[in-house]
Amino acid sequence: MASEHRYALTATWTGNLGEGTSGTRAYSRDVSLAVDGKPVIAGSADRPFFGDASRWNPEDLLLAALAQCHLLSYLRACVLRGVVVTGYADEAEGVLEQSGDGGRFRAVVLRPAVTVSDEAMREGALAAHDDAHEWCFIANSVSFPVTVAPTVTVG
Repeated sequence: MASEHRYALTATWTGNLGEGTSGTRAYSRDVSLAVDGKPVIAGSADRPFFGDASRWNPEDLLLAALAQCHLLSYLRACVLRGVVVTGYADEAEGVLEQSGDGGRFRAVVLRPAVTVSDEAMREGALAAHDDAHEWCFIANSVSFPVTVAPTVTVG
């Protein structure tokens, strides 16, 4: 039986510098992203799109969502496979292809570096990435390829 989960967020433009959108450079791209009970995220456009490079941008957030979804799905897969993970870091990278005023992500590569507690767990640790990729809600929702290129070490 399928279940449905709903998510709500408030995105508020905070970049009116006094002239509204009277010109391309007359306003900032600053945004606050709020979800009840969670810290507010300071957002903006990416620097090439006249944004504030010190704030999260939509492209960062999409990449973060993919990396975090895989990580959390992976941890669950490892529990089910009896793999004890003691460390995990992902150097994720996405490629955005821009054309005119539009564009789209062309691809994302996740590069999780996983540490497991025992050499006998290496094979299961690698296989758990396939499970995680299949289960990841975010990867299943995007229209571009998400590739997983993991490494596993014992520590």
